[in-house]
Amino acid sequence: MLWFLLCVGLLLAGYFFYGALIEKIFKINPSRVTPAHAMGDGVDYVPMSKKKIWLIQLLNIAGTGPIFGPILGALYGPVAMLWIVFGCIFAGAVHDYFCGMMSIRNKGANIPFLAGKYIGAPAKHFMNIFAVVLLLLVGVVFVASPANLLSSITVEVMNGGNISSSAVNEEVTKGSSNILVIWTAIIFAYYIIATLVPIDKIIGRIYPIFGALLLFMTFGMFAGFLINGIPFFRTLFPEVGFWGTEVALGDFFKNMNTSGLPIWPMVFITIACGAISGFHATQTPLMARCAQNEKEGRFIFYGAMIAEGVIALIWCMVGLSFYESPEAISTALKGTPSQVVYESAIGMLGFVGGILAVLGVVVLPITSGDTAFRAARLLIADFLKFDQRNLAKRLMIAVPLFVVGFIVSKVDFQVLWRYFGWANQTTAMVMLWTAAAYLYRYQKFHWVCTIPAIFMTMVCTTFLAYAQIGFGLDYNTSVWVAVGLTALITVAFFTLLKPLDKAQEAELES
Repeated sequence: MLWFLLCVGLLLAGYFFYGALIEKIFKINPSRVTPAHAMGDGVDYVPMSKKKIWLIQLLNIAGTGPIFGPILGALYGPVAMLWIVFGCIFAGAVHDYFCGMMSIRNKGANIPFLAGKYIGAPAKHFMNIFAVVLLLLVGVVFVASPANLLSSITVEVMNGGNISSSAVNEEVTKGSSNILVIWTAIIFAYYIIATLVPIDKIIGRIYPIFGALLLFMTFGMFAGFLINGIPFFRTLFPEVGFWGTEVALGDFFKNMNTSGLPIWPMVFITIACGAISGFHATQTPLMARCAQNEKEGRFIFYGAMIAEGVIALIWCMVGLSFYESPEAISTALKGTPSQVVYESAIGMLGFVGGILAVLGVVVLPITSGDTAFRAARLLIADFLKFDQRNLAKRLMIAVPLFVVGFIVSKVDFQVLWRYFGWANQTTAMVMLWTAAAYLYRYQKFHWVCTIPAIFMTMVCTTFLAYAQIGFGLDYNTSVWVAVGLTALITVAFFTLLKPLDKAQEAELES
């Protein structure tokens, strides 16, 4: 438990100290007019308070990633928590902050535009396609996971709370497909509406309610550990005491990884949204179009990512502690992480409290899925130069988008999730290189973005070379291929990009 509290403390310290440093490096201008005021259209550019924007930003970026990812990541041992903390502070929150602030400086621009402006036209064309594919995958994945959880709750309620979670999952799979179809249709219908209407009409109004469920889930699960006296690290160390101080240092590292997979690069792909996520680069510009002052940026963008890191830590703690052994959680994960969510919530908080906690989990993918499709609509609209103030033109993009989404939803969920994980981190890699290019060309301290960009390039290329969904090379070859490609990209970065003089700065800002 002390380990968990230390991790939370580090995240908070990261916000106040490293976040302040990042803000200083960017050099905010509080007197600069933001896109919310300069380009207000009543649909996507709508001024809102920073507290409301922070809540919407958190709900937008925190899908099932900071829950499912850390649960799966727990199989790699306590190193998962280290990645959540340091990845969040030095990579994820930095990624989100620069994405948000660079978007504000560029009229609410999305990641393809930013990549094209600061790296070059090829990067823009690549990201136009890649970002839409990622958003489509996100939208589809974030239909399936909440639909499954809601189906489980429905069956449980219909049976008076008297059947076990394993029985619920079996019944959902075998005999309640109609319930699953109904929930899937309802979620898709909500996504269509939320994608089309002005951002402050639905998203801005119902997200505070969703936020209350999120807070209950977050603090409720932590309280469940305290109330039930569940020993921390019990999954890996069955004899550990409640405060987690009796683990010998040698045993701590000896039992680090029970997944059977290499920590590098797998843990950095598995735990995405809780540490760093390229999906955030597609969502953050939505809120950049609503911010009223640049001085709100650290609270909104850096701060929301830190909050997501806390959520990820809690669910990593569930994976490390709720089950009595690695074999037990491995068995549970043979289904999906949804089963772990359901079992742990009901097991620690009882039927009513557990249902509320599960609803808090359901909120996250739904509030990311709706804005994923919304962001995809805006990306396509920007590319086609379609004015989105007209409902008919919004429908011209949204209808085909949802048709394709429905078709893709028929693909096996596990396959979708693996491709989503790689696409997600690759997008983060591109955004970090974009932010590094921005800082380098304006002769600011670029290493705060360049170092995590190099790191994520190594992660993504190693995974693509090693994984079966990629090239399936042997492990050592994959690592050396990644080293070579990362070195090549880094050399190209410093060779092809040049710092700007004053005249070039003025031209680029125009």
